[in-house]
Amino acid sequence: MPIRAVVWDIDDTLFDYTTADRAGMRLHLAAEGLADRFTTVERALAHWREITDVHWLRFADGETTFQGQRRDRVRQFLGTEALDDTAADAWFDRYVAHYESAWKLFPDALAALDSLAPDYRQAVLSNSSLHNQERKLRTLGVLDYFETVLCAAELGVSKPDAAAFHAACDALELDPAEVVYVGNEPDIDAGGATAAGLAAVWLDRGRLGGRPELVTINDLDRLPALLRGDTRFGAPSPIG
Repeated sequence: MPIRAVVWDIDDTLFDYTTADRAGMRLHLAAEGLADRFTTVERALAHWREITDVHWLRFADGETTFQGQRRDRVRQFLGTEALDDTAADAWFDRYVAHYESAWKLFPDALAALDSLAPDYRQAVLSNSSLHNQERKLRTLGVLDYFETVLCAAELGVSKPDAAAFHAACDALELDPAEVVYVGNEPDIDAGGATAAGLAAVWLDRGRLGGRPELVTINDLDRLPALLRGDTRFGAPSPIG
C-alpha cells in the first residue's frame, strides 16, 4: 500500500522543545528570584522534568486532574507543600508565559510541511494534552496543516502503545500500512509505530545513531524525497 498520510510527533520533532524549555526556565528562575537555588539551569530543568514525569503518570492513571498535576509539580519544585491552589496556578502561569516566549519551530519544519501538503494528508499524535498542543500549533502558525490532532491525555493511551497509533489511523480512516509516523524518539515513536504496523521514520537530530533497524534521517529536509521514493524506504535510499 502506498503511504497516504504523515502523522507527526510535535516536541523536538517540529517544535524545538528542548531549546524553549531551557530558555523559558532560565527566564523564569531569574524572574522568580530562584536562580541561586540551583547551580545551573540544566539542574533546575532536570529536577522539573523528574517531577513532571511523576505527576504526569499520576494524571494518566486517573489519580489527579490535569490542573491538579500542575499544582503538585509547582509545590514539589518549590518545596512548599502548603502552597494554595491560587498561588500554585499563578506560579505555573508565569512559568508557561516564559516558556511560550521562547517557542520556535525548527528551521526545517515549515518547508517539510509545505512540501508534503500536496501529496499527503497530515495529522499529529502527541503524548501530551490537546489543550497544550493545539495552542502550541496555533501559536506557531501550523495548526491548519493537520486534519486531526490526537493527544494521550484525551485518548487515554500513550505512545508506544499500539492503540495510540491505531487511533491516529482510525481518525484518518486509513490502514496502518498507509501511514508513516515521524518522531524524534527511537523507541516511543519509531519503534512503537513500527510495532503497530505503520511505516516509521526516526528523526535523529542529535545524530545519536546506533539503531540500524530504524529508517533514520537527521533533518526534515530529507523527508519528502524519502517518502516519495517509498518501497518502504528501501530503495534508492537518500539516507545513505
